[in-house]
Amino acid sequence: MSIRVFYLWNFGITPKVDVGFKQVIQWDIPLLDGYEYEFVPNVSTNPGVHHLLGLQNPSLVSQVKAYHPDAVLLMCYNYASIYSFLMNWKSREIPLLFRGDSHRLLKPTGIKAWARRQFINLVYRRFAACLYVGKANYEYFQYHGVPNNRLFFSPHAIDNDRFFAQADDAQQQAMLWKQELGIPLDHAVILFAGKFENKKRPLDLLQAFLAANLSQVSLLFVGAGSLEAELKAVAAPHKNIYFAPFQNQTLMPRTYAIADLFVLPSYGASETWGLAINEAMCLSRPVIASSHVGCAEDLIHHQHNGLVFSAGDVSALASSLQEAFSDRQRLQIWGQEGKKIVSQYSYPQATQGLEEALDYVISSITPSQRQVRDSVKVR
Repeated sequence: MSIRVFYLWNFGITPKVDVGFKQVIQWDIPLLDGYEYEFVPNVSTNPGVHHLLGLQNPSLVSQVKAYHPDAVLLMCYNYASIYSFLMNWKSREIPLLFRGDSHRLLKPTGIKAWARRQFINLVYRRFAACLYVGKANYEYFQYHGVPNNRLFFSPHAIDNDRFFAQADDAQQQAMLWKQELGIPLDHAVILFAGKFENKKRPLDLLQAFLAANLSQVSLLFVGAGSLEAELKAVAAPHKNIYFAPFQNQTLMPRTYAIADLFVLPSYGASETWGLAINEAMCLSRPVIASSHVGCAEDLIHHQHNGLVFSAGDVSALASSLQEAFSDRQRLQIWGQEGKKIVSQYSYPQATQGLEEALDYVISSITPSQRQVRDSVKVR
C-alpha cells in the first residue's frame, strides 16, 4: 500500500505561533521521515486551524488528482479548503474516507443544534466509510446517520514505543527535574500538562487541589496560555503549587514521569479525545479525567487505572483526588494497569482499521466506476 500525505499548513515543521500556548512552537522530533508527502500552498492571510478560513489551498484538488489515488482519507472538514475539496471531488470515481474524533458527551439542544445536525448529516454522506477513534466518536457517527457497515475502528494513538523505550531514562531525569523545580522529594506530584485555557479547566484543578487538602502532595502545572497569569495569582498565597514552562516533544516522557497522578479536567465538546491521557498511561501513570474528555470511556476503567468525575464539578474532582491518594500503593497498580490498556491503542491497531475501510470501499466500487478510474490512471 502506497500513501502520500498532503499538508495544508506547515505548523510544527517551521516556527509558528500556537494560538493556545501563546508562543512560537516548532516540534523537536522528526515529522516528515519515512513516508511520501506534499505541502499544498496555503494562501490564507491568517493561516491556522483556529478558524474556518485558516486553510485556503486552491491547488489541493489538482495536486491530489495528480497522485491518482485509489481512495482519499480526510482527517477534518470544517475548513474552507476541505469544503471546496468536497464540492469538487468526484467521489463516485475515487471514494472518500473520513477519520474524526468528535463526540456528543455534551449534548446541544435547540434549533441551531437541529440545523447543525442536518448539515453534518449531509457532509458524512459524501464519505464511503468513516473511521472512528473510540466509543463516544462511534456514537457520534451513528447520530449523524453513518451506517454500522461503514464504520471502522481506528483508535487514537501516540507513538507508544517511543514512550515505552524512554520510560527508565525519563524516571531518572524526572527525579533531577523535581529537585530543580524545588518540589520536596518526599511529595507525590499531581500533574497538569497542556494549554492554560478555559476549555482545559486548569483553574478547576487548582481549586480542587486546595479543597482536597492533601498531605505531602504537590501540584505541578506544565505549559502556557491565556490563563497563566490568573493561575499563578490564585496559587501565589498557597504552598506546594509549582509551574514549569512549555515542554517540547523530546521532554514529554520526563514530564509525565515526574507525576504520581495525571489529571485532565476539560469541560465542553472541544476535548474530543485527550492524547495526553495516552501519553501519561504509556509512562504507567494513573489518570483522572472529566466526563467530557473523549477518551474517558475507552481508556479509563474506573478504579482500575484511574477515575472519571463529572465535568465542571470542582467538589467531585476534589473527592477524586482524595480517593486517589487514600491508597498510594493502589495508585502504582492503577498505573501498571493503565499501561496494559493503552498498549491496545497503538499505530498497528489504527492502521488495521484503515486497511479494513480501504478493503470495504474498493470492493464496493462498481465495474463502471472502476473503468472510469482506470481510464483516468492511464491518461
